[in-house]
Amino acid sequence: MVPFVGCKSDGQLGPLEAPPGRTESLSISTGAAYLAYYKAKNGFGVLAPRHWHCFSTYGSSGSSLYVSPEPIDPARLFSQSWKGFSGPLIQVSVSDGGTSGRFQVAKTIARVFPDYRQSVRDVIAESIEPASSFPVGPYPHDKLTYRSRRIVEFETSAEADGLGTDSRLQSNTDPIMGVAILFGGDPSLVQLSARLPAQDREMTRVIIERVEREVAHSEVQ
Repeated sequence: MVPFVGCKSDGQLGPLEAPPGRTESLSISTGAAYLAYYKAKNGFGVLAPRHWHCFSTYGSSGSSLYVSPEPIDPARLFSQSWKGFSGPLIQVSVSDGGTSGRFQVAKTIARVFPDYRQSVRDVIAESIEPASSFPVGPYPHDKLTYRSRRIVEFETSAEADGLGTDSRLQSNTDPIMGVAILFGGDPSLVQLSARLPAQDREMTRVIIERVEREVAHSEVQ
């Protein structure tokens, strides 16, 4: 049994209250006694250690849910000067391929989804961002594991840039693990980036698998 934690949001249409939810029985291999399911009104939810703090941002390009062991200051999330989270964090973001989120989708496709690079060329042809904004090929310090042509799990090495730092996480002495998933016809992108404390890191596998199942389930509804 995994408890539900609703998360407040702020964004394009103003503040949103945390959605209601209920404790659910989830099919997960380990960590159920230590995990909760965090969800905001927009986007996908995510498993994370219990008693953490959460907040979500949203707009026309998509949404991001942040879950942290420390309280989250919403003002920082909207600040242009704030560099990002330096410690443990779980972030799950949705970039809408049918809106301005298509630029982030194209940047990730250029890195790790070679079968979809025509969509990158289409975005470049709009002449809104230069081709140099869409480097082709994986980050040199990323370890990639393909689950399908639309799903790639990754590990960004400690003190290195990669898919893990294509988020609000700054690099530090710990790796960042996660998954990037294309879904829908545009396509759109879900990316999970997770950096857990060393004693909780074994739960990362369960957290990644849960996001993969949730996205797959959304496509068949």
